[in-house]
Amino acid sequence: MSSINFDQVTKRYPDGTLAVDELNVSIDDGEFMIFVGPSGCGKTTALRMVAGLEEVTAGTIQLDGRVINEVDAADRDIAMVFQNYALYPHMSVGSNLSFPLRMRRASRDEVRARVAEVAALLGIEELLGKKPRELSGGQRQRVAMGRAIVRHPKVFLMDEPLSNLDAKLRVQMRAELVKLHRTLGVTTVYVTHDQTEAMTLGQRVTVMDRGVAQQVDAPQDLYDWPANTFVASFIGSPPMNFVAGTLESGRLRFGELDLPLPDDLLDRLDARSRDIAVGLRPECFVSVGHNSAEQTVRGQVEIVERLGSESVVYFKVHDVELLEFGERPIELQGTLCARMPAGVRAQPGDLLEVEVQRELVRLFDRETGRALLDAPVRRREAIGESSGARR
Repeated sequence: MSSINFDQVTKRYPDGTLAVDELNVSIDDGEFMIFVGPSGCGKTTALRMVAGLEEVTAGTIQLDGRVINEVDAADRDIAMVFQNYALYPHMSVGSNLSFPLRMRRASRDEVRARVAEVAALLGIEELLGKKPRELSGGQRQRVAMGRAIVRHPKVFLMDEPLSNLDAKLRVQMRAELVKLHRTLGVTTVYVTHDQTEAMTLGQRVTVMDRGVAQQVDAPQDLYDWPANTFVASFIGSPPMNFVAGTLESGRLRFGELDLPLPDDLLDRLDARSRDIAVGLRPECFVSVGHNSAEQTVRGQVEIVERLGSESVVYFKVHDVELLEFGERPIELQGTLCARMPAGVRAQPGDLLEVEVQRELVRLFDRETGRALLDAPVRRREAIGESSGARR
C-alpha cells in the first residue's frame, strides 16, 4: 500500500491547453479517493500522470514520498483498469489474468496460485477457459479488475470502469468495488463523471473543474458544506437551487422572505450587509405546517416528477430572482425544485406553498461563488487553501 501526493502539479499540452492547474491533493495509504467532474475537467489527465502515461509539466507527484515524475510507467508498480476493459481478445480469461505475472517471470506455481486466488475473490472461476467475446460486460469488467489485482500492486488506478455497464449492473459493481477495497486495502484512485459513484464509493472525493481542484472532502461534507457554487451545483441530484438575496443584521432576505438566521450559522458567518447567492437544496423545502408564514415560499407548479418513494416538484416563483450556476435543462430554468413526499397532490398549474428550513440554507458570495459558511467542524481541504482551488 502507498500514499500519493500531488504537489503543485500542472499539465499543459504543446498546443497550450491547460488540463491540470497546480493540483495539490494528498491521498492516504489505503484510501479510496474519487476524482469527479465534468468532461474536460482534468480528472483523467491527473490519473494518467500518476500512471506515467502523461508527463508532468510542472510540480511533482510522489509515491510513498518518492518523486516519480521521471520513473517509467512499468517501474511504478501501479495497476490501471480502463473504461474499455483492454483485455487481450485472443487469450482466455485465465491467460489474461496470468499475463502480468508471466511478464514478471513468476514461477508456474505462483501464477497458478494467484490466478486461482483472484478468480475466487471475484467469483469468475467458471470463466477461466472462456474468451472475452463470450463474456458479458460485467464479467469482462471483473476480469479487467482481476488482471490488476493479481499483481498485488501498490496502487489501483480506475478510469471510469463502470461507464459501459447498464444501470442495474453499475449498482451491483459499485457494491462489489467497496467490498473489494475493504478486503484488499490497496490505495485506489477512481475517476468518474458520475456523482452517484463519487458519493457511494469514495472515502474522500476531489471535485475538479477546468483543471482545478475545487474541493477535497468526505462525500457527505461535499453535499452538506460545498466550498463554492460549482460544487453545490455539481454534487446533488436534483441540484441546489440558487436565488439572489441580501444579508443584513443577521437576517436573510430574498423575495418576500425575511428570515432570522439560526445562532449556530451566525456564529460562523461574517454577517456584514451584502448581496449574496442563497443556496437551497430541494429538501430544504417542506410542506407548510404550523410555522410562521414569513418562512413560506409560494409558486405555480410547472413539472411534477413522481419517483415512487418521492416526488420532485418544479415551481415558478415570480417575486424571487433565480440565479443559474451550472447547467440545467432549458425547460427547468426559471424554476425552483422541491423534493416532496410521494403522496403530494401537486399538479402542473397548482399553487404550491412550502416552508424554508433555515438550518439547511447555504450562503455564497455572488461574485466569486465562494461559500460564506464553513462546516461546523472543518475536516476538508477547501477552496483557496490546500486544494489549490480558485475561480
